[in-house]
Amino acid sequence: MEQKNIQVNFRKHRKIGRVNWLGLLTLIQREIGRFLKVWQQTVFGPLMTALLFLFVFSVAIGKARPEIHGMEFSHFLAPGIIMMMILQNSFANTSSSIVSGKVHGIIIDLLLPPLNALEITTGYVVGGLARGLIIATISFSIITLFLDISFHSLTAVLYYSIMGSLFMSLIGILGGLWADKFDHMGAVTNFIITPMTFLSGTFYSIRDLPETVYSFAQFNPFFQAIDGFRYGITGYIDGNLFFGGAVLLILNITLFIFCCHLINVGYKIKS
Repeated sequence: MEQKNIQVNFRKHRKIGRVNWLGLLTLIQREIGRFLKVWQQTVFGPLMTALLFLFVFSVAIGKARPEIHGMEFSHFLAPGIIMMMILQNSFANTSSSIVSGKVHGIIIDLLLPPLNALEITTGYVVGGLARGLIIATISFSIITLFLDISFHSLTAVLYYSIMGSLFMSLIGILGGLWADKFDHMGAVTNFIITPMTFLSGTFYSIRDLPETVYSFAQFNPFFQAIDGFRYGITGYIDGNLFFGGAVLLILNITLFIFCCHLINVGYKIKS
């Protein structure tokens, strides 16, 4: 009898479409607490990676090319590295959460509470966004101790950091739903995410690329996020600020709807 009442309430909640704020906030708290419990790996590790990238590339390339389009190479490099950390860690947070739930057989705990697809997707996305922005804030604070950099446009910094983090959080949800084990996610990270971030103008200006490659690079969402974020800090941009912002906005809306649809139909999580 009690089980039937739970099922009725669950269906009623889905039909009415009311927001289950308690469930949503609980899921967000779980997602944020999950990566903060292992902060040495999820926060400190990426921070050390960012500093090593900045140091190694500044020493290896900065001496040979002290300036890039009239800007110090280290100042050009820093925003790209920060955004790269945002993208990679936002993806890692949502994808690892879903895959670990599937591998350990606890994904059912997400399906039992009266949470609809919109609330589940939002909870995961906010968790990925929080991890990306925390890493970005700490990275920027520490890098400013070594480099004299500031904000050229705080609006652009906030917009592109949020849009980039949302984009990769949603990609992480798609990857987590598709993957059946951690090896699958490793393949996605190694053969798609890492190459796309490295080939998006993080360590160089895409204006130096051949004309044909430059044209294709304009449609790379990884480049749009990095380019817009770099403009917000340095004032330098390789592409079009408003075009990049529109591309990320449209992609995020499309991916969010698609993720909600897959979760709603139970793609690879109800079987």
